[in-house]
Amino acid sequence: MPDNLEHLTTQERLLEVNKALNNGMFVQVRRMLHQFPPEDVALILESSPQSERKSLWQLTDAEQQGEILEELNEDARDSILALMDTENLVAATEGMDTDDLAYVLGGLNDSEYQDVLAQMDAQDRQRLEQALSYPEDTAGSVMNTDTITLRPDVSVDVVLRYLRLKGDIPAGTDALYVLNKNDELLGEVPLASLLTCDPAASVAEVMNHNAESIPVGMEDSEVAKIFERRDLISAPVVDDHNKLLGRITIDDVVDIIREDADHTMMGMAGMDDDEDTFAPVLKSTKRRTIWLTVNLGAALLAASVSNMFEATISEIATLAILMTIVPSMGGIAGNQTLALVIRGLAVGHIGDSNAKTLIWKEVAIGLLNGFIWALLVAVAVVIWKGDVNIGYVIAGAMFINLSIAGLAGVSIPLLMKKFNIDPALAGGMALTTITDVVGLFSFLGMATIFLRA
Repeated sequence: MPDNLEHLTTQERLLEVNKALNNGMFVQVRRMLHQFPPEDVALILESSPQSERKSLWQLTDAEQQGEILEELNEDARDSILALMDTENLVAATEGMDTDDLAYVLGGLNDSEYQDVLAQMDAQDRQRLEQALSYPEDTAGSVMNTDTITLRPDVSVDVVLRYLRLKGDIPAGTDALYVLNKNDELLGEVPLASLLTCDPAASVAEVMNHNAESIPVGMEDSEVAKIFERRDLISAPVVDDHNKLLGRITIDDVVDIIREDADHTMMGMAGMDDDEDTFAPVLKSTKRRTIWLTVNLGAALLAASVSNMFEATISEIATLAILMTIVPSMGGIAGNQTLALVIRGLAVGHIGDSNAKTLIWKEVAIGLLNGFIWALLVAVAVVIWKGDVNIGYVIAGAMFINLSIAGLAGVSIPLLMKKFNIDPALAGGMALTTITDVVGLFSFLGMATIFLRA
């Protein structure tokens, strides 16, 4: 075992742990896991098959288990929770931040949740119930209630003495929040200002009155955009009456951004963004079967179009060779537009005010691409097959399909967003179905009209 594990890459650490585990060197595995930070242990657990995960979890540092659970994705977290009894789970989550506590215990079923709740002290129980009362993927569900608040009439010197006596401040604190007697947010005092201003000054004199506050019901993706645009480290969360409820910190926002990216990438393949890489075979198969079934229906629809022109294909064998070109080009062109629009929706570039402009732009690109590639493909087919009429047919079909692909690529995600359907999940399949059907119908239809006449 290397003397210094800190300088190893994640894969090297995983290799060392697996080697020791496979050789039955459990003492060494325990020693290594206790040396790693919780986030690295979580990654090792996520990167290990189910059979090894149980052994690794039993060898982790009990004092780190709560922090490890915070870092696991949902599927891996649930598989670990299944290994823990109520007493161990309560001990692991003791002192955990509210948002992390809600995330960890969110994977329990009702009976397990009630058992854990019954063993918590009244304060932790109240914090948890409050955190879980907010809808998922909102500011309330990710905020932390651990904040330091001030009154505006207190002097800076008094605040500094209070902080010294307190001896510790919540992690990620870069500002203290100023409230009136009704707990309404008035502003914030950055820690830098406390350290550099006149100690005799009052909090009201040094505070920032224009603090960026986050409504508790705001979608977490919108929260991430605000943090990105304003370069925030933390922000207060308020209710409809501007009363302070908690705060969101940059580490929470990084998790939101990562989850949104995972959701987009996995969603385009019809998969759950939190799917465990080493989930059981039957569980993974069941999840993927649903999407494969939907995709099969789309494929059969495209195949039925080909079947409509079976006589034409049987008479002109060249069509069978060329018929995949038009749908393929349309699919690629449409997916380029689809990816651009989904990204624009995700980062907030596209809305009602500019959607029409974007539609006309992508339609124009589709028409121009259709003209260019219709000409190029037609010339190539004429040279290859020596038949000018087939060149005309594939040129017409190419122009139609690329034009439709541009329109579909921009309109599908916009329509899905309007009806609260995730375009990252269903947009690709819908687009492929349209370009396949339109491409085959236009190519074989024109061939039937012009080549069999």
